[in-house]
Amino acid sequence: MYIYLLVYIVRLWCSTLNETTTIRVSKKTAEALEHLREKLDAESLDEAIQSLIKKQRKTVLEKAFGADRDRIKPFSEKDRGEDRN
Repeated sequence: MYIYLLVYIVRLWCSTLNETTTIRVSKKTAEALEHLREKLDAESLDEAIQSLIKKQRKTVLEKAFGADRDRIKPFSEKDRGEDRN
């Protein structure tokens, strides 16, 4: 029983990975994507688009969580704000 469930899950997962869809873009956009694919040395347009998505996510996260980057100094004993004597 367990092995059949495992096989079912693997088949379901594999079929999900292979799902594709079609999107409509202008010829100019398609040419730009192809140029980008070559520049990124990606094997497919999908891989190039995924790379763009990852780069955008990274930029957004760096803006959100790196607001004080290079402005924060390590804490010192003077920063404690309490008397420990």
